[in-house]
Formats: sequence, C-alpha cells, structure tokens
Amino acid sequence: MLSGRSGISLDSDGLREAETLARALEGRPVATLHTSPRARARETIAEIAARRALPVTVTPALDEIDFGAFTGRSFEALAADRDWQRWNAERATARCPGGETMAQASDRALAYLHALAPDDAPALCVTHCDIIRALVVRVLGIGFERMFAFDCDPASCTTLDISDREMRIVALNERVR
Repeated sequence: MLSGRSGISLDSDGLREAETLARALEGRPVATLHTSPRARARETIAEIAARRALPVTVTPALDEIDFGAFTGRSFEALAADRDWQRWNAERATARCPGGETMAQASDRALAYLHALAPDDAPALCVTHCDIIRALVVRVLGIGFERMFAFDCDPASCTTLDISDREMRIVALNERVR
C-alpha cells in the first residue's frame, strides 16, 4: 500500500529501527531536530529527541509528497492505473492526481533546509524516501527520472552539507546497525 500522507505508524520493526538509529547517532553532534508531521516520522525522531533532550520542530516542509488520489491504494491496483504509470515515467513533470509534483515537493524541503539558521546546525531532519531522493538528485544536478538509481532505506542517514547556499552530499543511504 502507498502510505503517502496517511496516518500509518511504525510497526514493531520500524520502532526497533528507530531505536537503533537513535543509539547509532549518539556520538554525532546535533543542534536541532526537525521532522515531517507524519506519525511514522514523528515516532522515528521521538527516540532521538528523548536521548538528547532536544525539542522537535514539526514542519510541513519535510512532509511526504502529496500523492493525492494514489494514497492508500495497493501497488497492485496502482500498476494498472495510467496516471500512476505516467507519474513513475515522468517524475520531472507529472502531478499526482489531487497531489503535487516532485519539483513542488523538493522545492519546499529545499527551501526549508536553506532557511535553517546557522545556530540550527547541525540539524537532524526526519523525512521520507521520495523527499530525500528528490533532494539528492537536485544536489547532483540530475533529473527526477534518476531518483531510483540509488537506494533510500528506512532509518538510513543521508548527510548533506549546506554552506553558502550550496549543498553537497557527504553520505548517502548510510545504514546504521
């Protein structure tokens, strides 16, 4: 099922991954915490916040892409949907019916990252794989159609360095155990 902006929560495996992630990040400097409003993102960052005694900023800018009419549908049902096929073939220009484009989703996340104050750094942001992939392809200067050329696993870390309005990738899909 395409969870999108649904209220789905982490299952027991997801909660275990979130705890492992929080433990693995303990040695890394973090000044601020930011998350998508989705329950699964808030649950992921909760363990990190508890261990660090830091407040969490919940922001729509880091929200999952708005999949509109696709949300909640099974991937099997979506496979026969022409709009879904177009969305996957033309990520750079296609819009989810009743939702947003990849450009709109990445624009809002990118604007949020660039707006973080120097005192907010290093910032730890919890968001969703399509948002992360969209940011990475923007940093690399390649098209959205290349989003699936790399993995973005749950509870993985992708580290971006932002300086002088420029971004560079420091780590991609780093899995912590």
